Amino acid sequence: MNAFYHLCFVVRDIRQATEDLTRTLGVTWSPVRAGTLGDWDYDIVFSTGGPPFFEVIHGPAGSPWDATDGSRFDHIGYWSKDVVTDKQRLADRGAPIEFDSCPYGRSFTYHRLDSIGARIELSISRCSRDFATPGPRT
Repeated sequence: MNAFYHLCFVVRDIRQATEDLTRTLGVTWSPVRAGTLGDWDYDIVFSTGGPPFFEVIHGPAGSPWDATDGSRFDHIGYWSKDVVTDKQRLADRGAPIEFDSCPYGRSFTYHRLDSIGARIELSISRCSRDFATPGPRT
């Protein structure tokens, strides 16, 4: 793992969440983008002016971004030069893989840390050079 780069919130209402963060913290945003992963359509937006960045995502019930039980802090994002190696390293250190996007042709994983009530996301660091215009990597 290389570098911490974002905090993510999974929300029921992406517009309300971004407006609240703008009003209270002065956060500015890139445009909201739509994406698809497997059978799940989602909306995602990243703040500008980082790192660290804020990520806000809204997904359907049953998806990794399901907010049926309410909006929440979801994960801490880290860049990885080698997601395959680093995802196993995190699992070996007690952070089991909760979701792996690799079978969907993507390069990120979510690892559960129950002690903090959130996940760690590993994303392939080659995407970091595109982060000036963040959004779903399809």
